[in-house]
Amino acid sequence: MRELSLNVLDIVQNSVSAGASLIEITVTETADRVMTIRIADNGCGMDAQQLRSVSDPFYTTRTTRKVGMGIPLYRLAAEQTGGEVRIESQKGAGTCVTAVFHTDSIDCAPLGDMASTMCVLIGANSGVDFVYTHTACGGSFVLDTRRLRELMQGVPLSEPDVLNWIRDYIREQTEMIGGGALNFEND
Repeated sequence: MRELSLNVLDIVQNSVSAGASLIEITVTETADRVMTIRIADNGCGMDAQQLRSVSDPFYTTRTTRKVGMGIPLYRLAAEQTGGEVRIESQKGAGTCVTAVFHTDSIDCAPLGDMASTMCVLIGANSGVDFVYTHTACGGSFVLDTRRLRELMQGVPLSEPDVLNWIRDYIREQTEMIGGGALNFEND
């Protein structure tokens, strides 16, 4: 995929399909040019056999097609930069997918438009809460839909005006912390 945010969208949809009610997406960018993307959910989790099979592109739990390319493509994207993907899961307790990317690699795809990705996820999954945390050298911010629901007092987060505000908030905060494209002025 051209942007890692599209991989995130795909992995998070797996969490939604696994019955998760809470999905935490954490992007951490460091000065030593390492970006870690962690996606953790409280879905149904996987047993040991499913966990071993999840990286096989010819394994999927979907009935609409016989291939599942999400995890294999994500793993390839990370490994091409010298990074890795780790998956931890426990049946009945959820799954955590952690990907490490070396952003100074010529093969590292850009993070992409996480603001739009989060809006798509929030708008399409009203029964799921999301916590999006982004940390870069300049700071950190958190968007937590549980808190937004409290503040909105019954207004659905899927309302276009609310989604526009969420998109703008994430974009502004990402720009403030220098996330998505770290600025190294001393190079």
